[in-house]
Amino acid sequence: MHHSSREGRLGAALVEAADTLSETFDTVTYLRRLSDHCVALLDASAAGFMLIEGGETVSFGVSSRQQELALDLLEVQHHGGPCLESYGSGEPVPPVAIRAAHASSRWPDFTERALRYDIGSTFAVPLRRNGTPLGALNVFAPGPAHPSPSPSPSPSDETGLLLAQTLADAAALGLANHRVFTQYRTLTGQLQEALSSRVRIEQAKGMLAERRRTGMDEAFIALRQYARSHRLPIDEVATDVIAGTEDASELGRERPGPA
Repeated sequence: MHHSSREGRLGAALVEAADTLSETFDTVTYLRRLSDHCVALLDASAAGFMLIEGGETVSFGVSSRQQELALDLLEVQHHGGPCLESYGSGEPVPPVAIRAAHASSRWPDFTERALRYDIGSTFAVPLRRNGTPLGALNVFAPGPAHPSPSPSPSPSDETGLLLAQTLADAAALGLANHRVFTQYRTLTGQLQEALSSRVRIEQAKGMLAERRRTGMDEAFIALRQYARSHRLPIDEVATDVIAGTEDASELGRERPGPA
């Protein structure tokens, strides 16, 4: 959907950032879409997210526009760059002119690679949630920033930083919500499986008790002994009893010994 105004684009980006409660959610695709919004909002050459966990880079998500450029400029930041600096400090790295940074030996590997791509300036904002750093968003612009690397930010620089930080904050919230969603979904599946297993075991106990004309406790002892002697999960044995397989049928003829 085309939005003619920056406000409309930002609104669409924030809505998309919140849409993470889905079983088909894919982190790389999600970050690519938000990077695309960032590029459109800031009229940048490219943009990309670097996710970091335990001090190690775990994932990249870069814009569709100049995808190779963005990915290369994120990957080259192993020994320093705007992403790592923003991640480490938890603060934005204001727009920096690439040539000025290169001349001052700031991020030498990164700036040398950026110059090859004719990138004029760059800045980064942290990706964080409740004080926990998750990574950073890096923006690559075609035009130069201020001629020196340390003047006061211009109004346009401040606006760009604010928009990028808003997207990064929304992305951090969306990723955190998806993580919680995944944890609860996993827990729900585990509880459901535990309940289903218990139901199968109870059903198998009832069938064994009827076959053997014994009590439920004695039937459970037989079920457990069979599982132990054959080194099988008791739920698997219960399933075989219910299905009436040959091995499980033998259970119905055995008399349990001491538990």
